[in-house]
Amino acid sequence: MSGRVGANGESLEKGRPLVFRNGLVVTMDNGHRVLTNGDVLVVDGFIKEVGVAIAAPATALEIDARGGIVMPGMIDTHRHMWQTAMRAYGADWTLSQYFVWYYLQHGTKFRPQDVYAGNLLSALEAIDAGVTTTVDWSHGLQTTEHADAAVDALEEVDGRFVLAYGNIQRAPWEWSVAPEFMDFYRRRIDGKGDMLGFQLALDVTGDPEFPERAAFAVAKDLGVGVTTHAGVRGATGDDSIRLMHENGCMGPDTVFVHASTLSDDSYQRIAASGGSASVSTESEQSAGQGYPSSWKLRQFDIPVSLSHDTSVWWSADLFTAMRTTIGADRSRQHLEAQLCDETVTHLDLRCEEVLRWATRGGAAALGLDDKIGSIEVGKKADIVLLKNEHSPVMFPLLNPYGHVVMQCQRSEVDTVVIDGNLVKYQHRLLDVDLAKARSVIEETVTHLESELGDEAWSEGMNPEVPERQKRENPYTYTK
Repeated sequence: MSGRVGANGESLEKGRPLVFRNGLVVTMDNGHRVLTNGDVLVVDGFIKEVGVAIAAPATALEIDARGGIVMPGMIDTHRHMWQTAMRAYGADWTLSQYFVWYYLQHGTKFRPQDVYAGNLLSALEAIDAGVTTTVDWSHGLQTTEHADAAVDALEEVDGRFVLAYGNIQRAPWEWSVAPEFMDFYRRRIDGKGDMLGFQLALDVTGDPEFPERAAFAVAKDLGVGVTTHAGVRGATGDDSIRLMHENGCMGPDTVFVHASTLSDDSYQRIAASGGSASVSTESEQSAGQGYPSSWKLRQFDIPVSLSHDTSVWWSADLFTAMRTTIGADRSRQHLEAQLCDETVTHLDLRCEEVLRWATRGGAAALGLDDKIGSIEVGKKADIVLLKNEHSPVMFPLLNPYGHVVMQCQRSEVDTVVIDGNLVKYQHRLLDVDLAKARSVIEETVTHLESELGDEAWSEGMNPEVPERQKRENPYTYTK
C-alpha cells in the first residue's frame, strides 16, 4: 500500500484542506475563465474559492501547480470495465468479431471474480489517467453475483462511478423485472449517492412490439437513466430511435452511445427529447459502428460526452479520445467541403469545446452538472493537475485548451482529487495495491485461456487477414 505520506513527509490524509497554487486554472465554467497563476482552495470536499493569491487554512496542503494546468476531472460516459482483463486482445477485431467473441462464444465464461478483476484494474487506470467519473457499461452481469462483484471492485477504489447494469445474455425485459435484480438494487445501490450512481444499460433491437418497454418502465420507477448503444451499423438504427420516441422512452437522462448511422429524423428526435450522445471515436472509426458522430451531432445541437468503450481495443485515457474525436470531426469538415470543390478556411470545432465534452458534457449527461465538471465555488472537488517537470511536453503553456487536447497524455497527470480527497499525488496513486490488481487479473487471464484452449485463444487474438486484391499498375519503371 502506498500510504498517506508524501515524498517530503507531508500528511496526505483524507479530509485535509487542499490548495493548488500558481497554476494555469482552466475552470470550464460558463464564463470561459482561465486564470494565470491561479489558486483553487478545497475544503470539506468542495471547492471553496477560486482566484489569485487566496488565503487558505493553516492546515491546508499546498500543492505547487506552477508550470501546470489545473482542470476539472474528466468524465467517461461509456466504458466496459469488466473486459479490461482482455486488454488489447481484440486489437485487430471488427465489431462483428467482438460480438461473436463476447456475445455468442466466450462472454459466458466470465465468472464473478473475473468481472471484479476487470473492474478493479479499469477503475485504477481511470483515476491514474485523470478520469474522475466513469460509467461502468456493465453488460457482462449474467447474474446478480456478477453485479455484486462489479460493485465490490468499484467501492474498493476512491473514484466516482456509475454502474450501468446490463446483461447481454438475457433480454432486458427479462432481467430488469426479475426479483433478484430489484433485490440487488436495494442492497448495493439505493442511497449510495453520487459516488456510486446507477443506470440501466440496454439496447433496443427494433422489434415492432417494443418489448424493451418493460425495462424502460423499471428505469422510470427507480428514477434512473438509460444508456443505450444507438446508431450502430447492423445492430441498432432508426427503428430503435423511433420506437423509443413513440413510446415516450426518451428524455434528458437517456444517453445514446455512438449514435453514428442515424437519419436526420432520428437526430431530431434525440434533440427534441433532450437526450445526449456518448461518442467513442476510436471505437467508431476502427470497429465499424459508423463514422464518428460528433460532426453530425453538432448540426442538431445534441449534447456530447466522450468515452473510450473498452480496453479490449483501445487506450483507456480521454486524452486519446479527445484527439481522435477532434481529428475525425475536422477530417469530415474538410471532406464535405472538398466534395463540393471548396476549401475550409476556418475550423468549426475548437479544442475548448472538445475539452468541455470530456468534462461538463459528461457531467450533464449524468445529471451531475450542478455538482461536478467544472472548477467553480460550491461544486464537488474533482480536480486534475497536469504537470510533469521531467518532460519537455509541458512548456511553453500558450493555448490552455489546445495544450490539454493536443499535447497532453496520461504521463502529465500529476495530481488527482476526487470528492475533495487526494487519490493521486506527484504521479503516484495513493492507497492502491497494484500487486493485488495484477494478481487477480493474471488469475482471470489464466482461467479464460484454459477455458478456451490454446487454439481458440490464439485464433481469437489473431483473426484471419482477408486476401488483398492487387491492382495492376499501368506504369513501369524505366531508366
